[in-house]
Amino acid sequence: MSIYDIPVKTLAGEDSSLGALAGKTLLVVNVASKCGLTPQYTALEELHERLAPRGFSVVGFPCNQFGGQEPGTADEIEQFCSTTYGVTFPMFEKIEVNGPGRHPVYDSLTAVPDASGEAGDIQWNFEKFLIGPDGSVVARFRPRTVPDDPEVLTAIESHLPG
Repeated sequence: MSIYDIPVKTLAGEDSSLGALAGKTLLVVNVASKCGLTPQYTALEELHERLAPRGFSVVGFPCNQFGGQEPGTADEIEQFCSTTYGVTFPMFEKIEVNGPGRHPVYDSLTAVPDASGEAGDIQWNFEKFLIGPDGSVVARFRPRTVPDDPEVLTAIESHLPG
């Protein structure tokens, strides 16, 4: 099963999948509103706005598994993201990214190793996965790697469609 085929729900609770974004380069991020890394939303939104015309999208999955840093309801998360950071990229339902309740999207993602060869569980909020236009996971960046890090930007640029 392709990552595009896995059912997800939007933050508004509507049935969806990443298939709606097939053919684009995606940066999938588990996000949280009350984390020391939350300011990464600024760079994520800037990347999204700048590269969307070239076939790129950031995709956010809120997660409350790390220090209870995403306690809000879907409405509260949407309000926080739009008001505080002007987020326009797609946001999906709050999910679990580790453990027995891990969402199937993250089953696929966590099988991919980072640059040092480590696969497995998400370390914290704002771990990033780069998905190429064909749906393959092409890179993994740990939480403290900022979205506008040169390594991330180079990887995105080299996988943009067309």
